[in-house]
Amino acid sequence: MSQPGNALEQELTDGNVSLVPFKAEHAGPLLDACARDRDIWEIYPVNMLCEDAEAMLKRFHGEQGWVRFTVLLDGAVIGTTSYITPDPANGTVMIGGTYIEPAARGTGVNCRMKQLMIDHAIGCGFWRIEFTVDTRNARSMAAMEKLGAVREGILRRNRVTWTGYVRDTALYAILADDWRAAHP
Repeated sequence: MSQPGNALEQELTDGNVSLVPFKAEHAGPLLDACARDRDIWEIYPVNMLCEDAEAMLKRFHGEQGWVRFTVLLDGAVIGTTSYITPDPANGTVMIGGTYIEPAARGTGVNCRMKQLMIDHAIGCGFWRIEFTVDTRNARSMAAMEKLGAVREGILRRNRVTWTGYVRDTALYAILADDWRAAHP
């Protein structure tokens, strides 16, 4: 696996939920989806609203270490998610940069997305899947635990968000052996 992004960068589908590699034509609908929850961006590391969104979208193309997806529900853009810094030599990849619009939250879409990504990463040879979450984001931390991720600790004051807030980050992980045991 000489170029880890290539193996990970495939369309993933579970019924009416699809993760497709991000393309320029997804930008407008993604920004519309992001605007459906203006308050959430206060606790995200980046801002996908207003003028900041355009700069972020430019980073979506060719940013080293990221394999970005557009999340589709019944063919409509509802969000984004990514594999971050795949490291095949150490069997580790992070899943993050995830946002789904409010109407899709609590419907099982996030769980289905994460299951697709975890299964695919394990199928590509990764044995450790990591997630980081701002400790102010209780909903995302609960989702990680529901998924079966183990909270391994808190990284204190490790990231400055776009608002200037210095956040604490919860580190979660799923090991391939544990995932397989829970999902035979």
